[in-house]
Amino acid sequence: MKAYVFPGQGAQFTGMGKDLYESSELAKEMFEKANEILGFRITDIMFEGTAEQLKETKVTQPAVFLHSVILAKTLPDFNPQMVAGHSLGEFSALVANQTLAFEDALKLVSQRATAMQKACEITPSTMAAVLGMEDDAVEKICSEIDGIVVAANYNCPGQLVISGETEAVEKACEALKEAGAKRALILPVGGAFHSPMMEPAREELAAAIEATVFNTPICPVYQNVNAQAVSNPEEIKKNLILQLTAPVRWTQSVQQMIADGATSFTEVGPGKVLVGLIKKINKEAETISA
Repeated sequence: MKAYVFPGQGAQFTGMGKDLYESSELAKEMFEKANEILGFRITDIMFEGTAEQLKETKVTQPAVFLHSVILAKTLPDFNPQMVAGHSLGEFSALVANQTLAFEDALKLVSQRATAMQKACEITPSTMAAVLGMEDDAVEKICSEIDGIVVAANYNCPGQLVISGETEAVEKACEALKEAGAKRALILPVGGAFHSPMMEPAREELAAAIEATVFNTPICPVYQNVNAQAVSNPEEIKKNLILQLTAPVRWTQSVQQMIADGATSFTEVGPGKVLVGLIKKINKEAETISA
């Protein structure tokens, strides 16, 4: 079975999407439609902007989403039998399996980015990558730290991202290194995504998601929150709301997709981050970068 996967924030690069815009009439139409919906020319920043401009959450999230979704639309034999997305990528996956209309998903992504940006400004918060340690050992150490610090992204065996209040994350990094982690590295992100610090953003986004039409998908989506195949629109909606404050169970999602018969994984979007993670989760897996 063919699985398609979609990257999240961090996959962006200067010039992203420009070749698509110039080579496909459909891509050009979709990009222009996006400029209209967003109320600013995101294409100018994607094609000509600096890395610094692209790093702003309100730009990054729609940019990565647009690159993924428009690339999928222009692929000649795009026929997903299962889909998944890493964090923000879940919205791209939901357009790919026709749960969400392109325009509706873009509006939600834009609202998500704004809500997350606002939540980041409330309390100093951050994320850190922890390498070379078992997941349960990382979870245990985080649970013993004063303040909020939790497991946020289960990326692949031996690579887990933690998230929370800046001070608590820093303390956790020290404790993890002492306990034998190869590295515990603060990431250059705007805040503590996928942690309780995102509760104000979750509440704001929940209202927007509730007001959006979710269709029955053409194939299941493996959602970050539970790493299970989901086809029920109401359940998809509920999991998408929970996603902001819950961890991204990427390792578990890929393992479940393989158990359910995935024979190849095609990453659609900027970069090749997910292809790399999938190979670390299962080195036998066939991976393709669209």
